[in-house]
Amino acid sequence: MVSLGSITTMRGKMSDSKYFNTQKKGEIYELKAELNSDKKEKKKEAVKKVIASMTVGKDVSALFTDVTMCMQTDNLELKKLVYLYLINYAKTQPDLAILAVNTFVKDCEDPNPLIRALAVRTMGCIRVEKITEYLCEPLRKCLKDEDPYVRKTAAVCVAKLHDISAARVEDQGFLETLGELLCDSNPMVVANAVAAISEILDTNPNAAKQVNVDTPTVNKLLTALNECTEWGQIFILDSLNNYSPRDEKECISICERITPRLAHANAAVVLSAVKVLMKLMDQITNTEFVQMLQKKLAPPLVTLLSAEAEIQYVALRNINLVVQKRPDILKHEIKAFFVKYNDPIYVKLEKLDIMIRLAAQTNIAQVLAELKEYATEVDVDFVRKAVRAIGRCAIKVEPSAEKCVTTLLELIQTKVNYVVQEAIVVIKDIFRKYPNKYETIISTLCENLDSLDEPEARAAMIWIVGEYAERIDNADEILQSFLDGFHDENTQVQLQLLTAIVKLFLKKPQETQELVQKVLSLATQDSDNPDLRDRGYIYWRLLSTDPAAAKEVVLAEKPLISEETDLIEPTLLDELICHISSLASVYHKPPSAFVEGRVPVRKIQVNRNAEGAAETDPHIEEDDRTYNETEETGAPQEEGSGGDLLIGDLLSLDYPAPTPAQPPVNNANQPPQQPVADLLGDIFGGIDLGGGAAPAPVAASPMDLFSLSTPTNYVAPPQVILPAARAKGLEVSATFARRNKAIFMDLTLTNKTMMGMSGFAVQFNKNSFGLAPGAPLAVNCPVLPGVSAPTSLSIVTTGPVMKMDPLLKVQMAMKNDIDVFYFECLVPAYVLFVEEGSMERNLFPQMWREIPDEKEKQFSLPFTNKSQEQVEQVLTANNVFVVATRQGGDGEHLIYTSVKFTNGIWVLGELRLAAGAPPTLALKTQTVAAIPEVHAAICTILAD
Repeated sequence: MVSLGSITTMRGKMSDSKYFNTQKKGEIYELKAELNSDKKEKKKEAVKKVIASMTVGKDVSALFTDVTMCMQTDNLELKKLVYLYLINYAKTQPDLAILAVNTFVKDCEDPNPLIRALAVRTMGCIRVEKITEYLCEPLRKCLKDEDPYVRKTAAVCVAKLHDISAARVEDQGFLETLGELLCDSNPMVVANAVAAISEILDTNPNAAKQVNVDTPTVNKLLTALNECTEWGQIFILDSLNNYSPRDEKECISICERITPRLAHANAAVVLSAVKVLMKLMDQITNTEFVQMLQKKLAPPLVTLLSAEAEIQYVALRNINLVVQKRPDILKHEIKAFFVKYNDPIYVKLEKLDIMIRLAAQTNIAQVLAELKEYATEVDVDFVRKAVRAIGRCAIKVEPSAEKCVTTLLELIQTKVNYVVQEAIVVIKDIFRKYPNKYETIISTLCENLDSLDEPEARAAMIWIVGEYAERIDNADEILQSFLDGFHDENTQVQLQLLTAIVKLFLKKPQETQELVQKVLSLATQDSDNPDLRDRGYIYWRLLSTDPAAAKEVVLAEKPLISEETDLIEPTLLDELICHISSLASVYHKPPSAFVEGRVPVRKIQVNRNAEGAAETDPHIEEDDRTYNETEETGAPQEEGSGGDLLIGDLLSLDYPAPTPAQPPVNNANQPPQQPVADLLGDIFGGIDLGGGAAPAPVAASPMDLFSLSTPTNYVAPPQVILPAARAKGLEVSATFARRNKAIFMDLTLTNKTMMGMSGFAVQFNKNSFGLAPGAPLAVNCPVLPGVSAPTSLSIVTTGPVMKMDPLLKVQMAMKNDIDVFYFECLVPAYVLFVEEGSMERNLFPQMWREIPDEKEKQFSLPFTNKSQEQVEQVLTANNVFVVATRQGGDGEHLIYTSVKFTNGIWVLGELRLAAGAPPTLALKTQTVAAIPEVHAAICTILAD
């Protein structure tokens, strides 16, 4: 039965909804009259209506004075409502808010502790500088109030006041008072004091000098730990994590008093306790005590895995760190990490990773049985990870390697395509770990050649064939089958195929001369990939000059790989252990990586083969591959915009900026002195490779000295590249220019907010031409509200290189004291044309003929009124150099031009000018992607 009391309560709750249902016109005037009523009940009803209107987003700031007048009341409920209103509108009505100060001060001395606490809390929440001046004295009294509820509220208020005015908090001695509250008799006061001090130290580390935390204080904190709420316990444990004990005896004492927190029902309290214990164990030399602690840590960590999936994931990410630091803690609990059928995929993958870390000779049979079962799941991604895990077990637990290989062969017999391909990839790693031990299974692998369609699996199979070519009778036929579709293969496969065929040639030179000549020709003559071409030239030179040296290099004994390549670097791991139960332990990145906008340095062990093939990835463990794809900055990535994978690079906004090596010049785009095909034809004749040299620069065509105006470098009008709506009030407009043989980005920063901005910095992402800031961004700070600050940023071309789409897109990040903002813009091609781009007349026709006709594009240009002389002058002024001119039929003027980009790409052009007709332009270059950009640049220059 429902009691009468509960019905009355329900009616009361339902009746409150009436305040949100009013739609009257002239409501403000009615509320004003009710607020000034002499009847207390009517006044309270009016304030409730005001709060209801405020809650749904209506502007009731016009009633500020009337609501403030209602503060003079003994009714606690009414006072709470008025204070709520004041917190919301005091910022927009700072002058009127001063009227409430006297009431606040008076309420801080009220006999009722609830009113005293309410008054000081409200004053702390009103972020108005004028009111904080009057807050200090009431706050000082409340910090020493006899009632613990008032003291704990005042402690939090100190942190809020510090956020508004840090200097006032230090001058008034509130930090010392907070330090005294750490020894308070009430545990909640202690917890709030700890929370306030922690928040202050986060923003002002220097404040630690004024808060003395010694052994007696720590004992007080440990005493309060048992009596305060769960959030209070978390704050205290976090503060203890920052405390350095005097000696081992104190460490042991603290550990003993913290250990009971491991049995707490709240997962956050458990993880905070684990964090403190993990840190203190490093300072304890008593092995028996450490072992006892490790035994006590295991059950609470396993218990966390019975919670919801989301909590499980957070727990597993933290457990991953614990296992890397101290694997003995959970070495007997591996069954807890066996995957359940209804686990979400993100939980399954984390459990799988921890299983491999805990795998040992004692439990490997259980682990392999589980992994084999996982390999029959329906989730393809999970199956792939499970198969790779079997390979990791073989590498990690040497006595189990044979069992693992047998398991992988059984999986290959299932003929499931993606299982077979993953198995071949991990078997390649096993061959690297145990050379000349399991080669008998190669014939089984070769039976599945036709089913390999993934680049990584094909590359792995090619590596196996090349590495053991002398034991495979038809190795040349297998590699020939891959070579037939060379141009359609992924770069990873092409690189591996090149290396494998060279290995085969060095082992069977008489039978494979034609094969190696063909692959070297494809790699050096027909490929646009610089990595592939460079490796091809290296092999060509080695083979043509010193075959013995080539054999020593290519067939050198390779270092054995190890499973533990994915471990976090020890220094970083120690830092992450100190951040257990925070986002840092979930991301496995230090807080500075995602709070302050800096990318952490991650040290990754990369196993390179004798060919130096770090970029081929088949010689790198699975986890290393993952990191290399997203974090390494040295090697060019695959073509594309790169937007999703490269945000981390944009976060490095701290100067001085690094000075990476100059990107390699694309020699294929320079006019060669000797055809490549001829060189390849003599590959076995010992002829040295004659590299093509760049054309010597010659003087530009002379300008008409008597013309009224001399053309200068074209500079486009500034355009907004970062609107204020996307950058919290910061508007950035920019244009690019070339001055004195250097590139400049002329910026205008406009502050459209109500406060000043400072702390500006800018960084560029990897891009096609290696553009990067040449110096820190110099801005006269602060940029005041409504003010525009012009500045010029010098740009160098020595940054990291990666082909973008479009070619001239540059992703940027700008930081100020408000936030970091990401944007992108297109750099005009004409600022990348260098002054050394004039070609000698005799080299021009030779290079034009050597570029294939399919790499020529023709365009119609917009009509221009410029004469031939004016066109030549404008082009030359923008580093589009006139090599020669001639008269064509029907009165046509033909102008032959050359352009050289900052990275060495040459573009040749033929411009036809005819009276009464629009000009036509033909462009030719080895790098076809540059043609549309040169065309657009010439159109822009001639239209000026």
